Amino acid sequence: MNQRLIVSSALASALALGLVGQVAAQDKGKEKCYGIAKAGQNDCGNLAGTHSCAGQSKVDNDPGEWKYVAKGTCKDMKGMTAEEAKKAKK
Repeated sequence: MNQRLIVSSALASALALGLVGQVAAQDKGKEKCYGIAKAGQNDCGNLAGTHSCAGQSKVDNDPGEWKYVAKGTCKDMKGMTAEEAKKAKK
């Protein structure tokens, strides 16, 4: 039974590392763009810290919500950097 637990743990660790590598690869060439996410279409937590998950934004184009976009395209979409978004929220 102990050997089965060790093998299961090793397999789970290997699978988890594979998933982390895929996530990191998706983020290459992208940047966070604030103020462009439609309601329910944000990529992760907001600046205010009121939620920490994707898909929980309540209004369109909230300056505290962000989406990943290709590097260099945020300004074309009328988006903001994190610093600009923090100033806009004040």
